[in-house]
Amino acid sequence: MAKRFVRVKSRDTRTSMWGELRSNVIHLLDGAPYAGGKEIGDTMDNEGATRIAPVTPSKILAIGLNYHAHVEASQSADHAPREPFYFFKPPSSIIGPGDSIEHPRVSERVDYEAELGVVIGRYARRVSEEAAEDYIFGFTCVNDVTARDLQRTDKQWSRAKGFDTFCPVGPEIVTDLNWRDTLVEGVLNGEVKQSGSTALMIFSIPTLISYLSRIHTLEPGDLIATGTPAGIAPMQPGDEITVRIAGIGALSNHVTSEVN
Repeated sequence: MAKRFVRVKSRDTRTSMWGELRSNVIHLLDGAPYAGGKEIGDTMDNEGATRIAPVTPSKILAIGLNYHAHVEASQSADHAPREPFYFFKPPSSIIGPGDSIEHPRVSERVDYEAELGVVIGRYARRVSEEAAEDYIFGFTCVNDVTARDLQRTDKQWSRAKGFDTFCPVGPEIVTDLNWRDTLVEGVLNGEVKQSGSTALMIFSIPTLISYLSRIHTLEPGDLIATGTPAGIAPMQPGDEITVRIAGIGALSNHVTSEVN
């Protein structure tokens, strides 16, 4: 049976805590679940809890052009990757459920990208595809927010993908998911804009883990954003964007103008 883990603001609001969600009660842990956190015997009512991003990764590895329809929609059919194409997003870009995505002044177009996130649970180095699933702790929703105009003009993608608030994650980590055929949706202001099954990925999750682990040591809590289906489009201040993944839940964030 799948377990569901959350991270919440503590009662004093100065710190955060992880917990396992069971029957609408959060059973608090002494550390991150993907790092072996154990129950401490204290609980919190889920209804009154303030959720924050359920991961604190050392690195975020995001996969580009990993759905056939997205490759076609981006007019990259002649440039479909022969091996996984990836980039980094900084951990400082992470926000949680309900937090605001800031639209930077320097960009005229900021897009949503609904993605299935994979949370690593064990140190992984040169892992085979056959063994790769053993290194998965769980799954979560990710929004790979992108300043599309800057992505097209910059020689690399660090700025376009890495602004503060450009990586909403949550609302939970789910430990058991049919990643081979799970529906991923991007919903803008209540209208479904993206809808695609993970069965349509070009590179499977075990392939991605094996490939990346031959380059970087993957650490517990590291996050892999596995690519987005077709249907990406701009967001404007005032919009609400929701990443909805079957079996995990919905991650919603509002877009605001850049704060001074």
